[in-house]
Amino acid sequence: MNIQAEITQLKLFRQQLYQSFHYRADALMDLIDALSSNRTARSVVELSLNSLFRREYGSVHDAIAHFFQASDPEKANEERWDRERSLIWLVSSILPEPQQRKFRLVGIDVTPLPRPFAPTLGDRTFVYQPNTIRGNKPVAIGHQYSTLVFFPEKEGRYAPPWVVPLSVCRVGSKQTPNKVGANQIEMLIEDPALPFYGQLCVQVEDSSYSVVPFLGRIALHRDLVTVTRLRGNRTLYRQPLPVEGKRPRGHPTWYGERFSLKEPWTWGQPDEIATTTLTTRKGRTYQVHLEGWHHLLMRGTRELPMHKHPFTLIRVLVLDEHGQMVFKRAMWLIVFGQRRHELSLVEAWQAYGQRYDEEHFFRFGKQRLLMDAYQTPDVEHEENWWQIVSLAYIQLWLARSLAEAMPRRWEKHLPQCKNKVITPSFVQRDFARIIQQIGTPAKAPKPRGKAPGRAKGTRPERRERQPVIKKSRKGRKSRSKAA
Repeated sequence: MNIQAEITQLKLFRQQLYQSFHYRADALMDLIDALSSNRTARSVVELSLNSLFRREYGSVHDAIAHFFQASDPEKANEERWDRERSLIWLVSSILPEPQQRKFRLVGIDVTPLPRPFAPTLGDRTFVYQPNTIRGNKPVAIGHQYSTLVFFPEKEGRYAPPWVVPLSVCRVGSKQTPNKVGANQIEMLIEDPALPFYGQLCVQVEDSSYSVVPFLGRIALHRDLVTVTRLRGNRTLYRQPLPVEGKRPRGHPTWYGERFSLKEPWTWGQPDEIATTTLTTRKGRTYQVHLEGWHHLLMRGTRELPMHKHPFTLIRVLVLDEHGQMVFKRAMWLIVFGQRRHELSLVEAWQAYGQRYDEEHFFRFGKQRLLMDAYQTPDVEHEENWWQIVSLAYIQLWLARSLAEAMPRRWEKHLPQCKNKVITPSFVQRDFARIIQQIGTPAKAPKPRGKAPGRAKGTRPERRERQPVIKKSRKGRKSRSKAA
């Protein structure tokens, strides 16, 4: 695609995005542009000082509040899902067709939003948060968000970790990340209006998604293949041996011999072996040894009988030039789905390797796009802000070929600068120039005088402190005292 075609695509996307806003469309468009070109703001209200935001600071909060507003409080969740689906339709129209791969690659992951000092914010729970101090528990109080992204094909060893966010949903206290992630992937592959419908799709996840409630639910989708990591202490099972003659009375045998990942004597010989190479950004080459076992099983439940859904198990070893293991332990992957045989061991491993690009998206979003900086006591406004951030990142991805690298003096020695790689940070630095050249569909503000403000003597009611919801191991929820 040439430069002119990319400019046309960016303009068309911005015009369609502008038309999708029902309220405060001009302020929302300016806010997304200010966020995409942000270089100095450390808080959301500081975006009003950006040159692309042509309004006063009060319009920042007003635009976020009107990004989505439910017409009926009782149908807020349904209307939120409809809004999410309309955004997926908009973003899917700009996704490239696979050229090097024979499938479309997506991924789901959850990231925390700690809000320990927001006692009036509703539906807070205990969420995971890494802690650098040894011995401290990695927990915090706040929300967590499940994000479904599309992984574009990479070009070259120094390709930046771009992703395309498709869906961002908050995980409520009555939900689990696996349930929300399954809803997101089903919304993507079951819609005939989307390019994923009827096509081979591969999703990659970490070990928290290699559980029966998630895999058992998505097992019925024929065109979906899941590549997920497996913990090293799991126990799997082989197919049961066929019964000769008349089947004995009693319950049929669903599982065969044990396959314990921490007991090598239960493995046996692999059904398939493959090797490939891995070249790091620094130019160091490693050999990757892959061993595969087909038609393994995991124990299910009465509602989710997993003996009907066999999968492929892959053991990954990364070796140096002396044949020694680079990492202390081997990595275990499972390839789950009815069309799993269409992926080779190497393709499955390479697909899972791109999953880490979503971690870079979370890091960039929180450091540069103020993803976790919006301090609001309204849960709905917080959800609106996360979707605004994802739209700002999509703009950066569309403008990646139009941006010019502007490295700082101490960055010129970095590999991406020497190889002229345009990273998300470089696009963000140059995005203001791009918008000034291609223009914006948003209209300029019109002065309308000074607002009357609150009536004299009006005192807004104090917000109530909300309890922190703690989930028990058995699925029951108990409420602790307000923070």
